[in-house]
Amino acid sequence: MHILQLYKDYPPVKGGIEGHVQLLSEGLAARGHRVTVLYVAPERRGCHTWRNGVELIGVPRLVTLARTPLSPALLWYAARLRPDIIHAHHPYPFGDLALLVTRAPFVITYHSDIVRQRILGRLTAPLINHTLHRAACVIATSPPLAATSPWLRCHRERIRIIPFGLPPLPLPDPALVAALHRRFPGPNALFVGRLRYYKGVEYLIQAIARLPRGHAIIAGGDATVRGYDLVRLAAVLGVEHRVHVLGEVDQMTLRALYALADVFVLPSVARSEAFGIVQIEAQLAGLPVICTELGTGTSFVTQHGRTGLVVPPADPSALAQALASLFNNPSRARALGLAGRERAITEFRLSQMVERTEQVYREVTAV
Repeated sequence: MHILQLYKDYPPVKGGIEGHVQLLSEGLAARGHRVTVLYVAPERRGCHTWRNGVELIGVPRLVTLARTPLSPALLWYAARLRPDIIHAHHPYPFGDLALLVTRAPFVITYHSDIVRQRILGRLTAPLINHTLHRAACVIATSPPLAATSPWLRCHRERIRIIPFGLPPLPLPDPALVAALHRRFPGPNALFVGRLRYYKGVEYLIQAIARLPRGHAIIAGGDATVRGYDLVRLAAVLGVEHRVHVLGEVDQMTLRALYALADVFVLPSVARSEAFGIVQIEAQLAGLPVICTELGTGTSFVTQHGRTGLVVPPADPSALAQALASLFNNPSRARALGLAGRERAITEFRLSQMVERTEQVYREVTAV
């Protein structure tokens, strides 16, 4: 089967959706499918190459508006490629335009609502609704997202739930873990992710300031400006010696940080955080997770009282109480972490995600 994946970006551009598209594409290619990814290259020069068995067509970027890259070449390729099925990833309104010029059946993975770009959302609403109505199947990543998204209410009969999946984490370097432990003696709360507006990391710092002990380790890319704000906030609160904004770290350091941490925190504050794939990474590392209740998939991945704790968003007092309960009770934290690891292995396996998606393709192309 020739499968075309359609989205705005692709690694090495970093992001949850970008990483998911790569894992899914390479997983499908490993199962014998011909997989092409059509995306917009980061620069004005396009590229056409193969990586890990996947054909990558990066079209030239004309301009970027509201975090949406535009490229007439995307429409040109979409009209001329002849895949058996197209798998588009939402939100990307320009990708909806590309679907208008295609003839192949297509499915949509609905990753999240358009939250912050409200003007863009209103302008593109008719186009998005048209795409959802035409899609042969709409994939949602969790039951709460499917139930609460205002965009998905009219399409429940065609929604399939396929959670994200990840491969096992490689083992960390013990020497690096030991070196980091000397730097961060703990107890340590770890955050990993790009520092977007909806991540709520400022509330993690405020929670640490409410505790007599404990460190916050904040790792993620794109931290130059936002990281400066967080450092200044920590200084104002008098906890600059217990808040460590690391910026982007390599994979070896990231694995060591997972091994070093006592708890993982995802303090997001908006529905833009529709799943929180990084929670699965933390679970695979055996960490208990504290996340926020957003009405999306965050509390589907982390089950309150079973694999971690779920607190209200933008509530540093509640977050501080949850941190204290795990810092002060290592045996409970360990039990939650082990339960989370078991859930990640059974419910969020990469192979399971690929197989479920492949089954959707078969159902759609058999009609």
